[in-house]
Amino acid sequence: MKIIVKIIIVAAALWAATRLIPGITVTGGTTAVTAGTLLAVALIFGVVNAVLKPIIKTIGCAFYVLTLGLFALVVNALLLLLTSWIADQVDLPFHVDGFWAAFWGALLVGIITWVLDMLLGLGED
Repeated sequence: MKIIVKIIIVAAALWAATRLIPGITVTGGTTAVTAGTLLAVALIFGVVNAVLKPIIKTIGCAFYVLTLGLFALVVNALLLLLTSWIADQVDLPFHVDGFWAAFWGALLVGIITWVLDMLLGLGED
C-alpha cells in the first residue's frame, strides 16, 4: 500500500513540474490519459531511481563529498532526463526538454515528494 501512495505522490509532483517548469511537458487528450501517463512515468522514475541511484552514489562518492552533496542535484536531473527518454521509448507523451528543465524539475519533484512524505508520515521508516 505504501508503494502505491508513493507512486501517486511522485505522479502529483511530476504534474506540478509540468505546470511550473517550462520544458517539462505531458501531452494527452483527456485528464484520465494525463493522469495515467503521469502514474506510468512516476513508476518508471521510481524504478530508475531504485536501480541506478545507489550505483551512481557508490561510483561518484568522491563527487558527493567534494561538492557537499550538491552533485546529487545533477544526478537527479540526469535521472529525470533518462526517465523522459525511457517514456519516449515506450510511447508515453512525457518529455523533458534539456538539462536545465530536468534540473529544476528534479528539484521541484524532490521538494514536493519530501513535503508530502512528511505530511503523510511516509518518511518515517
